[in-house]
Amino acid sequence: MSGSALLTAAVSGFLLAAAATHVLRRVALRWEFTDRPGGHKSHKRPTPYLGGVAIALGAVVPPIALVGLPDERVAGIIVGALVLALLGLIDDLRSLRPLTRLTVETLAAVGVVLTGVRATVTGTWLDVPITVLWIVVITNSFNLLDNMDGALAAVTVVSAAILAAAAFVSARPVAGLILVTLPLSVLGFLPYNWAPAKIFMGDAGSLFIGFVLSCSAALLITGRDTGTAIAGLLLPTFVATVDTGVVVLSRRRAGRPIMRGGTDHLSHRLCRLGLSRSLAALTLAALAAMTGMLHLVMTLRWISSLTASLIGLGSACILIGLPQRVRVYPPVQPRKTPTGKR
Repeated sequence: MSGSALLTAAVSGFLLAAAATHVLRRVALRWEFTDRPGGHKSHKRPTPYLGGVAIALGAVVPPIALVGLPDERVAGIIVGALVLALLGLIDDLRSLRPLTRLTVETLAAVGVVLTGVRATVTGTWLDVPITVLWIVVITNSFNLLDNMDGALAAVTVVSAAILAAAAFVSARPVAGLILVTLPLSVLGFLPYNWAPAKIFMGDAGSLFIGFVLSCSAALLITGRDTGTAIAGLLLPTFVATVDTGVVVLSRRRAGRPIMRGGTDHLSHRLCRLGLSRSLAALTLAALAAMTGMLHLVMTLRWISSLTASLIGLGSACILIGLPQRVRVYPPVQPRKTPTGKR
């Protein structure tokens, strides 16, 4: 694949996403497709959705226009990602039941696995359900990461760009192409989403991004050894994985429902430590850059897969545990007895 084709796709993705974001923001405001403040949400005014549609257009249209869908596995990823973008859009406009979402996500993941994408963790038939489960979990982890202005977008720009480099090193140029247009399309959207956000990507964008990145990571380690598989799955999706781990652990310790939303994510904890929303987003992007580069170094065979796996797993454990020290839940007030005593 020529450099001029990559450059054309990248520039086209950026311009298309930027233009579409501007137009779709106006459409969302006109038709009141907005996310209204309240509950655990941190924004103060109704904010339009549909940014995810712009991201999907910018990421998908240029590669298809340039090379079509010559690779069956990448075609499966793109089709599945578009299905999830549509699912997310419907959920943005009219809330769906969790079971409905989970069913569609699982079917999309199964479709990708049937094209030959396998996370070869065990080298047995168990890799099929492991891959499906991992894609679904990580897709939703990216969905959860979209909890603060610019956070998911900044992480995606860095993670997808480095994963694109790994794809080309791994001789997966078609996968590399979609991974080039994805960060550029998100970059076209990002100025509208930077704090204070003028538009949200919504579930349409976060599910699309999560599915593309999780499936692409699995594609790049298909047929590789166990150590490479573990590092290749964890490192490109490190921030989303750790964020989900932080939230699940803290909610279980606090006796709170795991599925209930809250301001207890990594980004919220960084803000509790005194960072602004913009600095919190940049901090998460920097973390994604470090783990993404570790994955790229492993792909280049400058370090062993075992070393990369141990560093990734050890770092994940530390970064899931340390944020638990940051208080994010209100203290539980002792209940009073009928006599007024505690």
